[in-house]
Amino acid sequence: MKRAKPYLRRNMSWSPTLVITSLLLIALFVAVTTAEAESEPASTSDANLLIRFKQFHVSSDPRGFLSDWLPDAPSPCAWRGVTCSPQPPRVTAIDLSGASLSGTLHLPTLTSLPSLSTLVLRGNSFSAFNLSVSPFCTLQTLDLSFNNFSGKFPFANLTPCNRLTYLNLSNNLITAGLGLGPDSGLSLAQLDLSRNLVSDVSLLVSSLASSALVYLNFSNNRLTGQLGESLVSRSANLSTLDLSHNLLSGAVPPRLVNDAVQVLDFSFNNFSRLDFSSCGSLTRLSFSRNALSGEEFPRGLSSCNRLEVLDLSRNEFEAEIPGEILRSLRSLKSLFLDRNKFFGEIPSELGSLCGSLVELDLSENMLSGALPLSFVNCSSMLSLNLARNYFSGNFLVSVVSNLQSLEYLNVAFNNITGQVPFSLVNLKRLRVLDLSSNRLNGNVPSFFCPSELEKLILAGNYLSGTVPSQLGDCKNLRTVDFSFNSLNGSIPWEVWALPNLSDLIMWANNLTGEIPEGICVKGGNLENLILNNNFISGSIPKSIANCTNMIWVSLASNRLTGAIPSGIGKLNVLAILQLGNNSLSGRIPPEIGKCGKLIWLDLNSNNLTGNIPFELADQAGLVIPGKVSGKQFAFVRNEGGTSCRGAGGLVEFEDIRTERLEGFPMVHSCPLTRIYSGWTVYTFSSNGSMIYLDLSYNLLSGTIPGNLGGMAYLQVLNMGHNRLSGNIPDSFGGLKVIGVLDLSHNSLNGSIPGSLQSLSFLSDLDVSNNNLTGSIPSGGQLTTFPASRYENNSGLCGLPLPSCSASKNRSVGVVVWKKKQPVAAGVVIGLLCFLLFALGLVLALYRVRKAQKKEEIREKYIESLPTSGSSSWKISSFPEPLSINVATFEKPLRKLTFAHLLEATNGFSAESLIGSGGFGEVYKAKLKDGCVVAIKKLIHVTGQGDREFMAEMETIGKIKHRNLVQLLGYCKVGEERLLVYEFMKWGSLEAVLHERAKGGAKGDVYSYGVILLELLSGRRPIDSSEFGDDNNLVGWSKKLYKEKRINEILDPDLIVQSSSESELFQYLRIAFECLDERPYRRPTMIQVMAMFKELQVDTDNDTLDSFSLRDSFIDEA
Repeated sequence: MKRAKPYLRRNMSWSPTLVITSLLLIALFVAVTTAEAESEPASTSDANLLIRFKQFHVSSDPRGFLSDWLPDAPSPCAWRGVTCSPQPPRVTAIDLSGASLSGTLHLPTLTSLPSLSTLVLRGNSFSAFNLSVSPFCTLQTLDLSFNNFSGKFPFANLTPCNRLTYLNLSNNLITAGLGLGPDSGLSLAQLDLSRNLVSDVSLLVSSLASSALVYLNFSNNRLTGQLGESLVSRSANLSTLDLSHNLLSGAVPPRLVNDAVQVLDFSFNNFSRLDFSSCGSLTRLSFSRNALSGEEFPRGLSSCNRLEVLDLSRNEFEAEIPGEILRSLRSLKSLFLDRNKFFGEIPSELGSLCGSLVELDLSENMLSGALPLSFVNCSSMLSLNLARNYFSGNFLVSVVSNLQSLEYLNVAFNNITGQVPFSLVNLKRLRVLDLSSNRLNGNVPSFFCPSELEKLILAGNYLSGTVPSQLGDCKNLRTVDFSFNSLNGSIPWEVWALPNLSDLIMWANNLTGEIPEGICVKGGNLENLILNNNFISGSIPKSIANCTNMIWVSLASNRLTGAIPSGIGKLNVLAILQLGNNSLSGRIPPEIGKCGKLIWLDLNSNNLTGNIPFELADQAGLVIPGKVSGKQFAFVRNEGGTSCRGAGGLVEFEDIRTERLEGFPMVHSCPLTRIYSGWTVYTFSSNGSMIYLDLSYNLLSGTIPGNLGGMAYLQVLNMGHNRLSGNIPDSFGGLKVIGVLDLSHNSLNGSIPGSLQSLSFLSDLDVSNNNLTGSIPSGGQLTTFPASRYENNSGLCGLPLPSCSASKNRSVGVVVWKKKQPVAAGVVIGLLCFLLFALGLVLALYRVRKAQKKEEIREKYIESLPTSGSSSWKISSFPEPLSINVATFEKPLRKLTFAHLLEATNGFSAESLIGSGGFGEVYKAKLKDGCVVAIKKLIHVTGQGDREFMAEMETIGKIKHRNLVQLLGYCKVGEERLLVYEFMKWGSLEAVLHERAKGGAKGDVYSYGVILLELLSGRRPIDSSEFGDDNNLVGWSKKLYKEKRINEILDPDLIVQSSSESELFQYLRIAFECLDERPYRRPTMIQVMAMFKELQVDTDNDTLDSFSLRDSFIDEA
């Protein structure tokens, strides 16, 4: 073997360092090469799964969210909504929230991604669901909220995801769950089932069985009934439990709260008792809108020494505020006890919380006295609400003025007297000051500005003087409300020019001056301009067209002149425009028809001329709800007929006492007025129309535009006292919810359209003082109005006016003789007339006597008839003739008399009695033609007027439902009201109600409430064996309702059959409103129908468009 050359040996020699370096480089190269070789197929496999999901399971991608998910893309890690790990690049998170994808939510594909830990599919529109998962599921977070999943959720399908800790299923249509419990294999720490349709409490119980649970949210569901006293969370770490907005009742299980719980929200339920065995970690407790009553203040709260927020508002406490309990809550920052019935004085012990207290709300109770001096030390207080109590004294000066951090102060509706305290100027951080409806006098203070004030509300006091120009220095002012005082002078330009001004409300003062040109140009963009009932003059500025945020304009009852600016048509969000009772002239601008959200237009009592623009109806069927919803208002309705100008007046009513409004001259400008108060409510979604249109007392001419009949939701239409001509449009039959229709004092001709017979809700009609002719249509409500509503129409006849045949006879002309006739002929004619008169008189007396005898015989017959129970009939006091028409609907009955019905029921005898309801008795009647009907005799307690009764009957008669016994007609005689039903051959009406489909029919509102209660309870209305001393269903139900045992009223069969027990509770609420012992507090049938329509919105998307004028009313004579 040859020896190696020396130089080769030198070149081939390796040092240890070089060897190690080389080995490391080789290893690194191999590692990199291997990683690259492995990463390519892994990345490709993830991409393939995502492409498969897109191609096979996403049917629609309207926003193009997945547009960059392409098969030829180098890596899915750059795709929208995809997150990858760095090395190796594997898909770890997918977020498709808000993509609006539709198709199939296919979890098997997505959970096959081997490194996927987070999957967010929130806010999509999947219509099908495959919720199985891959056996290799690695999910830790799963968000399926805001989708369309309905029915029972298969929790068991998620068992392979043994790392899953966060599950969000909120805002779906889930009704129950399967496979959730301690043996499910899931270890959820956070579970959100809020805003679903869960009614099964067992799902809540199984959720609480998870030992790893930290957060549980069941809010906004339909959980009903009581929670078991033994209910307890198995998790020692549960920190947040939210059961708000359900229908749970009874007591909160004391062991449900342990030392780990920090946040509890049980608000908006019917819980009647709350106590704790331990609450050492509790920091927030919300228990508002429940049924805590009497003196049952939860004493266990005294041990919750870490509590920071306590909300017990809107309960039924009737006691003094328990200072000895609350003083121990040393960490308390927010205390809400508003809208209860706490009485007495504020305990001084509450002042001991000043070290931490930031927010205190004691409004709407019955508290008196003053704020204790111990509150002087509340240096951290930001918000103080003492409104709607009986506080008095000097505490604004002695206490409140020292609260240097205060930003919100509301002491409205109390008994504070004197001038607005100057010391309030010390509150440098104050943003909202509400001292409305007290007894303050003196001038409006000018010392607040400059400051941080945003809202200054002094309405409903007794302030005088002028509006100070210094308010212009409060550059943050958004709301200025000085209504219902005695202010005079003009509104300073400095106020109009405030840069952020949105609400200028100063109605019912003595203000003068003009509205300056330039509003909404140099100042803020106004939303509410409410200056009615003052003495403002001049014209409406054209610059009002720049107020594009305007919602409510009320300049009525001033001294305005000039034309209505056409630029008002640019106010796209304008909902209410009131310019009545001024001296405006010119034409009605057709541009007003462009206001797409206008629902209230009042131009009455001006000097407007020209035609009524047909453009006013351009938005009919297109109006959508606006921002006016939720505002408090009062509507003063004029019910004095033609002696009143206009249909009434709408006023802003946020900060005014009812008794102040009752004494206001506007209320007494009419012999009879009625005040409705409440909150503006829209119940239509997108197809509404104007609901109030008053053009009366102007100089308008021409014909009535026929397209006004397309305003399907118009409730008040007043065009009286103008110079209108032509016919009443037949299209007015399309005003299906019209209640007031006044076309009087015009020059209308032609006949009254027969289409008006279909206006079932019509309660006030006036077509008097026109040139109408022909017969008054006899259907619907038209014959129920007094003759004065048709008078001074020379050619009009028929009920309630004289019959058309009588009118025709009276219209025979007198023949004028052209030649003088002999005297003898005149004498002969005179004698002949006398003899004919005498003969007619004898015949008339004979017929009267014959009728009297017939009546005597009939009375004797009737008096001889047997009576049943409370039934007692005496009809001789009723005026003749007794041929009272039975109003009929789709199955016409022949003309019947009250006596016929008496005879058919054998005098409403006990033998004819087939049922007894809570508000009347039902009799079987066989008419002379053999027809068998059921007659319900209503007792007299409602105080309901004839027209209202007939309007409701007309409405009810049109209702058709397979579970409703058909109402065939009704009969009014004096104070008696009879309902005529179809007789069901398989049993009595009562049997039909209870043994068949639990159907029913409605009499007046009260009787409808009884029938609704019968349907919901499944019980007969009168049964002493079941109801005991109450003896009737109504009394028994009200007793249970008062005792918070509502669930015991409902028929168990209905609960089993119903998918939504909460709907039954809503129906029960409506029934109790109908059964209010005070007739004037009961809703009308129109309002009842609206309530049911509102309930249907959640399920059927079925809406009834209207503007609610409910809540309360006060009669003013």
